Amino acid sequence: ELFETNPLPMWVFDLETTRFLSVNDAAVRRYGWSREEFLAMKLADIRPPEDAPRLEAAVAASHGERSIAGVWRHVRRDGSAIDVEITSNAMTFAGRPARLVLAVDVTERLRNEAAMRRFTQELERRVADRTADLQAANRELETFSYSVSHDLRAPLRAIGGFARILREDHGARLDAEVLRMLEVVGTNAARMSQLIDDLLAFARAARQEVHATTVDLDDLAREVFRELRAEEPGRDVQLLLGALPPVRADRAMIRQVLVNLLDNALKFTRGRSSALVEVGARDEGSRIVYYVRDNGVGFDMRYVDRLFGAFQRLHATHEFEGTGVGLALVQRVVRRHGGEVWAEAKEGEGATFSFTLPRYQDAPGRA
Repeated sequence: ELFETNPLPMWVFDLETTRFLSVNDAAVRRYGWSREEFLAMKLADIRPPEDAPRLEAAVAASHGERSIAGVWRHVRRDGSAIDVEITSNAMTFAGRPARLVLAVDVTERLRNEAAMRRFTQELERRVADRTADLQAANRELETFSYSVSHDLRAPLRAIGGFARILREDHGARLDAEVLRMLEVVGTNAARMSQLIDDLLAFARAARQEVHATTVDLDDLAREVFRELRAEEPGRDVQLLLGALPPVRADRAMIRQVLVNLLDNALKFTRGRSSALVEVGARDEGSRIVYYVRDNGVGFDMRYVDRLFGAFQRLHATHEFEGTGVGLALVQRVVRRHGGEVWAEAKEGEGATFSFTLPRYQDAPGRA
């Protein structure tokens, strides 16, 4: 009853003659031959002629094998071909050695797999083409970076240098307004030079490889803060440094993150009589969140989405210096390490910049 009512085609064939000894209703329906026609046929009658040598070899090899499986090409009564996955088990039927066969039509599955392979190959080809395009673009970007760093710096140095010479050597013969304009020229030349440096750093962060090592963030944060603090020796700034778990990351790139975040904290607390900068971390299970918090001027959270865009600023240049590239660089570096960065603040009450990095044991670094 299980044989007859099985929704999949089944049959029993004689192992010596390969004649069909019994077929179920599903085989009759799927293949198109009547039961009587099936029982007058051999296995070769439902196979393409070119499969005859393989079929003979398979039948010969099946002697003594309890269970075997494989994919075959079958031909139905109307001449259409299908791919079937055959499971065959040894048995005795009417006193003769035989095999019980279950056939599963996998034509559509194999067609889909072939289409998927073609799609994958096409996708790989397109990726290779895009990679080649990207490599060419990177080479052009490197050429551009070289041009920017050399061809633009020379005239900027000349502009700034001549403005300084005029102020220092001829200042006595110049009126106050001319001196003021020369000061503006020198300041803007210096700012343009800094902008070029930041732009180049931002471009390099996108294409340089991540060389992962074990980074002690406690020591790195102290080192960066000490260097930045030395630039403004007269200020009252307190650093609260919590326990920072080590990370597996590119030390130079993570140093850039801390330099930019701590520099911002010192810059935007400049108006406080007692500045407070806190660097810490918290464990959220799947990730470690590191943060830099200050009690500076803060910002309006309505504009938080602008913070991490290149050349985006929330404060005027006469209030706070900067090129608007630092936080964009922070975001790029953190993302290169598989993390994310965000900010929270309130006007007049300070800001907190947080970023995540994979746990130490799960952080191999990514190129």
